[in-house]
Amino acid sequence: MSSNSKVSYSEVKNNGIGFYGLLGIFGLFLLAGVVAFFTMEHNGHHISGMDNQIVWGLPHIFAIFLIVAASGALNIGSIGTVFGKKAYQPLGRLSGLLAISLLVGGLLILLLDLGRIDHVIMMIKGFHLNFKSIFAWNMILYGGFIALVGLYLWAMMDRSKTAKKLYKPIGISAFTWRLILTTGTGSIFGFLVARQFYDAAIMAPLFIVLSFSVGMAIFIMVLMSAYKWTNRELGDFVLNKLRYVLAVFILGVLLLEVTRQLTNIYATEHHGVEAFILKGGNIYSTLFWYGFILIGTVIPVFLIFCKKLKNNRMALYLAAALTTIGGFCLVYVIVIGGQAYPLVLFPNAEVTSVYADGVINSYSPSKWEVMLGLFGVALTLAMVTVGVKALKFMPVSLADSVVDPHS
Repeated sequence: MSSNSKVSYSEVKNNGIGFYGLLGIFGLFLLAGVVAFFTMEHNGHHISGMDNQIVWGLPHIFAIFLIVAASGALNIGSIGTVFGKKAYQPLGRLSGLLAISLLVGGLLILLLDLGRIDHVIMMIKGFHLNFKSIFAWNMILYGGFIALVGLYLWAMMDRSKTAKKLYKPIGISAFTWRLILTTGTGSIFGFLVARQFYDAAIMAPLFIVLSFSVGMAIFIMVLMSAYKWTNRELGDFVLNKLRYVLAVFILGVLLLEVTRQLTNIYATEHHGVEAFILKGGNIYSTLFWYGFILIGTVIPVFLIFCKKLKNNRMALYLAAALTTIGGFCLVYVIVIGGQAYPLVLFPNAEVTSVYADGVINSYSPSKWEVMLGLFGVALTLAMVTVGVKALKFMPVSLADSVVDPHS
């Protein structure tokens, strides 16, 4: 429901080999994920890289990343609805579709990784939730998010008077809900006091801003790819709006993560885990400095603000892709690195036992975990592809003459 009368929407009408070929590629990854699920369910999780020390592995990284990105993807629509920025309003429908698709993809990874899906069905049927658990609250938050975004899309796409009246209230509700949802996801780690690398109130705002960053980056890549493949016009006005907002979010993540690291360094109890993560010479320090800091922050900011690359679409796409990689690396460092460092059972004492106490835990993801994680990504992209093909989620044109009020 854009206030710009020039904007019109339509589904993707061409049924060429490209469309079915794309779905075929996604289908192969989906099939691989199903094979991985049944293989792990039949043989047990011992065939994965996870064990009693590393209980959250690569599938959980993919799941958390997609769930966080889902919240951030909706932010584009919220900027147009809640804050009244007309330039973003034509993007609201695609924003909502991508948000639901990302969340469903992430949640299905978790569902398949549980091994016993019937346990989830029994929990839902009997509504047996432990409300002292942040995981239980997240079950409610995820379902509520999908329902609210569905209503949000209805309000944008329905032209009735009722929809027009409810458009902004539902948009504000969805925006508020997504902030609560990401707070809940970040609080999973903030509440875990036993882990030295978790246990910090800043985890919640860190995950909120991280969702802004990776959600915006993924949306930019989906938007540019969709308009390129469907031969629809996409002007510089919209892209430059997204470009500089992305830079602000990237720097926001950097600020909060640096603040978290400096706070930990200041506290003596965290010196061990900080040395392990920042200068341990391991996969986690490599992913942090080269994956998150260099690839995911420094290079994208340079690509965005370099004057010689202004209006360069390849540079923007690359910046968005690198931001996505950097965000994934940060989640990997937080989740896996936090588990790899041993529990500090007795401060200022060296603890060793046959139960691997005081030992750095090793983790190498198996191919089954990779297949399961890519299943969620493929499902997300397949849902978006089918969505824009079946319903009017994409504006016919986002040319500057259509969306730029000063054109």
